[in-house]
Amino acid sequence: MRSADDDRTTRARIRDAAVVLFGRDGFDATSVRAVAAAAGVSPGLVIHHFGSKDGLRLACDRYIVDEFIGRKGELASGRASALIEQWLADVDRMTPLIDYAARMLTSDTPSADSLFDALLAGTAAMIDEQVAAGIIRPPIDRDVTALYLTLYGLVPLIMQRQLARGLGAERITTEAIRRSTLPILDLYTHGLYADDRFLVAAQEALERTNGPRSDKGENDPNQDPDPPRRRVS
Repeated sequence: MRSADDDRTTRARIRDAAVVLFGRDGFDATSVRAVAAAAGVSPGLVIHHFGSKDGLRLACDRYIVDEFIGRKGELASGRASALIEQWLADVDRMTPLIDYAARMLTSDTPSADSLFDALLAGTAAMIDEQVAAGIIRPPIDRDVTALYLTLYGLVPLIMQRQLARGLGAERITTEAIRRSTLPILDLYTHGLYADDRFLVAAQEALERTNGPRSDKGENDPNQDPDPPRRRVS
């Protein structure tokens, strides 16, 4: 759905049908024939374009990563307000993609791992791009930051029911997303704590506990059970 021209291609039509069916019914429960019927093509044409059902899933994965991560990368273009307005208008269109990601990522399969790894790599690349563009501060540990940003972004997709309930809605709606937009951006922009006392405390604690301890107490589990006896003169 990147452009109107792309949407009109047979390949894109098959891919979009697969995203809907895989997200709704699951990968294993969806046949190539079902995808073909939904796209209005023959099963042979699905294989012609994607090689196999697994090849079709990989194409869907790439599309999901591009939509979720690629759009955030567009923030560096300087059109943030227009882009956010466009995203808010696209909530209904994104629903099948969200369902797909939630279904595929919660399956106990190597495919779920591959999709997560692709999203993680995309997030790491996005961090690098936005640091270079001056949008975000350089993180203390870029890889750990990318991991948690990826997880934070995926939890609302996987826990849609609880997210909707928390917002007083039956499902994720445009209004629910609009209500969430400013609080989330405020959290990312200004942080949660009023000052850095906990960050400094954590840094000090980590420094004190880095390496062997020299202040073992009487009941310390690492205390030498047979310390050398003091010589009496």
